[in-house]
Amino acid sequence: TDPHSARTGFARLVRATGYSIDGFAAAYRGESAFRQEVWAAAVLLPLALWVGHGWVEIALLMGTVLLVLIVELLNSGIETAIDRVSLEFHELSKRAKDVASAAVFLSLALCGGVWLTALWQRLTH
Repeated sequence: TDPHSARTGFARLVRATGYSIDGFAAAYRGESAFRQEVWAAAVLLPLALWVGHGWVEIALLMGTVLLVLIVELLNSGIETAIDRVSLEFHELSKRAKDVASAAVFLSLALCGGVWLTALWQRLTH
């Protein structure tokens, strides 16, 4: 049996939190795009409190920023797993990396669209 699955309750939560912190640190150290998005989030998350009118808009603004970080983490995980298997070129590896990159692009486009619309409304009304 898997020794990690035997952990339950608070011990499992502490261990899982440690793994998550390790994942954030690895992504921050290894991915310049993730670092840039973290710094953008450090500006945009507090700014959402000013731009948003009510909790729904604030949640939408913050949610799109967090979605970019989530998708970037998944993209980094996919790229790392593919590189772990082999560094030589393979069409399926390229396709997987390109699809993950497209997911990041869509999350950035969504975030940008929501933020531009909210800023337009805030600055013109």
